[in-house]
Parts: sequence; structure tokens; C-alpha cells
Amino acid sequence: MGEGRGISVGIRVIRLDEVDSTNDYAKKIARKVPEGTVVLAKRQTAGRGRKGRRWESPEGGLWMSVILKPQRVDPRLVFVGALAVVDTLSEFGLSPGIKWPNDVWVAGRKIAGILTEGRAGEYTVLGIGLNVNNPTPPELQGDAVSMLELIGTPLPLDRVLERLLFHLNAWYKVFKERPELMMAKVRERTFILGRTVKIIQDYNVLIGRAVDVLDDGSLLLDIDGQLRRILYGDVSLRFF
Repeated sequence: MGEGRGISVGIRVIRLDEVDSTNDYAKKIARKVPEGTVVLAKRQTAGRGRKGRRWESPEGGLWMSVILKPQRVDPRLVFVGALAVVDTLSEFGLSPGIKWPNDVWVAGRKIAGILTEGRAGEYTVLGIGLNVNNPTPPELQGDAVSMLELIGTPLPLDRVLERLLFHLNAWYKVFKERPELMMAKVRERTFILGRTVKIIQDYNVLIGRAVDVLDDGSLLLDIDGQLRRILYGDVSLRFF
């Protein structure tokens, strides 16, 4: 598989005007293309986040999926995307943070989401949706934000893409070689730590203080003095 040191995210970029989902497109071609191939679309008609939630994807944003081929499935790959987005936004003068496990927020609103999907032992598709110049739908005005809204001027999408690919390359290398260093940075950038949160797990609701993000990527929650480890992919967070 693709554990060589020469892997380059963005080695090939497939540009589409419109697609249902870049993740779905990437999964169809994953076996036939080199690791690091990126699928980029101007618009998605069926973009989605975790648990199949709809992700609005009009023209003006960065809607993309990266095909990776690690030796084993590792849910921490989502943090490669989150940290790359955080570093990219920081270069443009913003102050982002990670809302564990797979969202990036700025100024109390969501600006990006990351979704990993794949087939064990074959590939992982790392999907990233980043609001750049796209308008925020009226119903999401209080919850979502774009780089344009925060900075006040439209940004060249290719410039944002270039910086994002640069940081994806860097963090994917760290993930493969020193994952504990990546997780240390995740802890630095996760803004929910120390805060009381509500976690919804299917039919369970947990309320506690977010204490730590462990090296395996799980969240450590303090519930009335009892520590509980919360795994990936099955929670959403609500702040008090």
C-alpha cells in the first residue's frame, strides 16, 4: 500500500464542475489512481457530513476528497484534515479551532467539516468541505460562516487550495511517522477541552466536562467525577 515517503497529496487533481459527492466519486476510482489523488468539485448536489447530514455545497467553496492508502484503517486520519484546515485558515489571519472530532470553527461558527470513509486495507477517502467564498444559507446564518464573511474580501480558491494541499502533505507525513505528535497538536487546537458539553450517542445523552483527547483520538469525558472514554463517529456536541 501507500506507505512510501514520496507520497504527495495533490499529485493529481481531478476537477469537476458538478458532482453528487466528491467522496462518492473518489471511492469509485480509488483503486485505479495513485495515493494522493484529489477530487475537486465546483458544486456538490448531494454533499454530506457525518451520519449522512446534508452539507450545502454551492459554488465558491472548496469541496474536495483526497484518496489515501494507509496500511490500516485509522480513525485519526480525520485529524490530518482538521489540522490542515486549521493551519490554512491561520495563514489567512483567522483563529480557528477543532470541534472534536471532525469540524473546524471560527468565531463560534462552523467553517469546515471533515468526513473519512473507505474500505479496510484498500483506501481511505478524506473529504473536506471548506466555506471560502460561498454564501451561507439563511437558515444557517447563526451556525456557519465563510472565509469571505470573516475576511471581507473574496479569496482566490486556487490559493486556498494550494495552502491546504501543502498542510495536508505535512500532516499526513506526521500521521505516518509520529502520530503522537499529531495528537499533541490536536489537543492544542481542540477548543472544547475544559468545557461542559452534551454528547448525543444514538439513544444516550451524556453531559460532562471534556477533559482530554487521547492518543487514539477518543474524547475523555468527566461525568460527575467518573471518567468515560467517548469514541469516534457516534456523537455530536452541544455547548452549555
